[in-house]
Amino acid sequence: MTDIKRILIADDHPLFHEALKGVVLDIFPAGSDCICTTTVHETLEALDAGPLFDLVLLDLNLPGADGFSCLVTIRRKAPSVPVVIVSSTDQVDIVRESFSYGAMGYLPKSSSQEVMKNAIRLVMSGSSYIPTEALGAIDMSCLVEPDNSRPDKACPGEGTSVLTPRQLAVLDLLAEGKANKIIAYELNISEITVKAHVSAILRKLGVSNRLQAVIAAKNMMGKNQE
Repeated sequence: MTDIKRILIADDHPLFHEALKGVVLDIFPAGSDCICTTTVHETLEALDAGPLFDLVLLDLNLPGADGFSCLVTIRRKAPSVPVVIVSSTDQVDIVRESFSYGAMGYLPKSSSQEVMKNAIRLVMSGSSYIPTEALGAIDMSCLVEPDNSRPDKACPGEGTSVLTPRQLAVLDLLAEGKANKIIAYELNISEITVKAHVSAILRKLGVSNRLQAVIAAKNMMGKNQE
């Protein structure tokens, strides 16, 4: 990670703001911008003000939030931006729902700074992070990057709902017929990362090429709207 980054920390506890700032500014390049918000309203205003953030660290219990409403809105406004939930709870059902609504990572506030740093690095590389406490209850194979040793393996019932936000963004650009180089440029990632995302998309949708992936995604979206 060599480019200057913009990070949004949405949490209503000032002390935790400072703790998270210390974590992110320690792993991102010097000069990276860290914006802190304390309510849902402030958080959404920061998103609308632009330019896009490179990472959002979100407390689900922000003032003004109703369940996962803030996460859902962030995903709609910025589908390509990775969101990591930072929460005081590590209940498995909350962790599971967070991923179903588009989170790419989940960090209990009790996590050590080293764990937080490693989790954020993992998410920024395009993968997902699940806390150790929830690993036994969540099918990790449907959330992480593909297992290259078993390229034909697919998770039962997989579809667009198990694609990460970044993979959904890649799929949208594939649907526009854009080449890997253009996708890499528009999402500010490397071509190698784009290829990894495309491989994951093909595996998760159970198809063998880009055209089939686009068709499968459109069919699934159509069924979901019926």
